[in-house]
Amino acid sequence: MVSNTKSLTFPPSRDLTVKNRSVLSGAGNVPSPCFAITRSGLFMILIVTMGVLVLPASAYVTAESIMSSEKVYVSGVTYDPGAFFVDDTGTVIFSVTNSNTNQSVVVSHATFSDESIDLTSGTYDTSASIGPLQTRSFVFSIAATAKEGTYFPTFSLSFRDGDSLWYRSMVKIENMPLVMTILDKPDTFTQGRKKPINLQITNPRDNGVKNVILDVSGAGITASPDKIFIGDIASRSNKSVTFSVTPEQESTLHITVNYYNGDNPHSVTMDLPVTFGTDKKQASPVISNVLVKSETGTYHVTGDVTNAGLETANAVTVTSGTPAVPADPYRSYIVGALKPDDFGSFEVTFTATNVTSVPLQLSFKDSDGNLVTSRMDVAVTVTDSAQNQNPSNLLPVIIIVLVIALAGGYLYIRRRKNQ
Repeated sequence: MVSNTKSLTFPPSRDLTVKNRSVLSGAGNVPSPCFAITRSGLFMILIVTMGVLVLPASAYVTAESIMSSEKVYVSGVTYDPGAFFVDDTGTVIFSVTNSNTNQSVVVSHATFSDESIDLTSGTYDTSASIGPLQTRSFVFSIAATAKEGTYFPTFSLSFRDGDSLWYRSMVKIENMPLVMTILDKPDTFTQGRKKPINLQITNPRDNGVKNVILDVSGAGITASPDKIFIGDIASRSNKSVTFSVTPEQESTLHITVNYYNGDNPHSVTMDLPVTFGTDKKQASPVISNVLVKSETGTYHVTGDVTNAGLETANAVTVTSGTPAVPADPYRSYIVGALKPDDFGSFEVTFTATNVTSVPLQLSFKDSDGNLVTSRMDVAVTVTDSAQNQNPSNLLPVIIIVLVIALAGGYLYIRRRKNQ
């Protein structure tokens, strides 16, 4: 049996173009449409493939999805701190709400931008879904590197299935610090005396500050307390604080208020001179109405003590000082507490020889328990009353007594005779 097929003949090279391909007998050298695709068909396949990849993304954008994205809005903006100092850092939070009742929206990109406010964190570059009636927050870290003023940064949000959302917010940069005011302080200070100082701290800023701490210090000065935690001070409000200082030398009192604006530390200071002088308000006991008597070598001194000051004198005591020697029964006399304009009487006894005056020592304690002492010289020229009575001064008295006695005797004798 004779086969009608012919064997295929291949060219020596591996070039399988149409010109060099082997063909069946009778087919002729006709270009095959199968291999013609390699030039024009390959390009068409590439275009179709790209179209298939693009179609799913563009297929989401519909009239319904655009309407859904239009119901998404910025429901809140929070800057922390609410107002910045120059070079402060902080955060801003944008709350985005989907008001659709039954349709979720997909956001694909969120960012914060401004020429004066630096963005120090990254942007949101991944897709996220916001459910119906749900709110999503976008947080950015920022730095206020611009000068003082009011700025309007832009927040932008891209939707996968709709147009983008653009929102501008206001933020202030102001270098207005806290303000300290002395409400009450002593007119002057006294060494070793404890005195109160009343201080008011005011926040004039547009935002509140936190972690406010008062520090008090000074060379040779003891403050009580020397550190006070005040806490938060709201915008346009103030807080008062009282502390006491006891100076041992003339110096300068340093008052420092440390606080935080957001997470940024700040401080304000005040220096208060501490000089010594006479306190116009302190208690001032004064001895008056002094009367001196001498009997058998012992002096008796009586008088009054009046508090001419504006504070209470506590534990007022009167005694005699050297060269006098306190003697019984009143070696010292305790008057007690004297309020302003109050007075009390005293009596002290002592012995002294060859003196014309003796000091009376008056002591009291102030409101802080400090002992205050003063001295007053009293003349003691009066001699013993029993030895120095003038007989001529007693003569009229003696005559009167004798007349009365004689008259009485005469009447008595006459009455007896008549009986």
